[in-house]
Amino acid sequence: MLPTPVVAAVLVPLVLWRVYSRIKRLTTRQRSKVWRHRTTLVFFPLLVLVLAALSLQTAPIALAGLGAGLPLGLVLARIATGRTKFEQVGDEYYFTPNAPIGMLVALLFLGRMGYRAYEYYALGSFAHHEFVTSPLTLFIFGILAGYYMTFAAGLLAWRKRTAPAAAITQ
Repeated sequence: MLPTPVVAAVLVPLVLWRVYSRIKRLTTRQRSKVWRHRTTLVFFPLLVLVLAALSLQTAPIALAGLGAGLPLGLVLARIATGRTKFEQVGDEYYFTPNAPIGMLVALLFLGRMGYRAYEYYALGSFAHHEFVTSPLTLFIFGILAGYYMTFAAGLLAWRKRTAPAAAITQ
């Protein structure tokens, strides 16, 4: 097994790069890709179901955290979708997401994952609960999942309203 400093030295640059790219995506104009929106609508519900099943077996109270986070994420995404700038340039579709809400959701989740990583590496992995037994962690994940699922659905709805039928299958 690799020593903790080696693992951290490998993971920290990777995590920082992903945080940078995520924040960049949250604040800049993006090309709307239907396949990406649909993938989000498949991936996140499956992940929610897996986490719900695991938490139901190990810590049913954690399932309440997930259940409370999902509607909050939905509300935040509805607000963010309403504040998103949509544009069509020729045959291409672009959107500029509402940066403050998207960054709040992403940083909330990243902050919780950072704390969980601190618990794991600094305090010892066996001294603390698993991911699926923490109501706070699943609450924050529920916010993230609810946000991304609802935002993706909003983007698909916008594309459906504005795109010709042939463009929706891209």
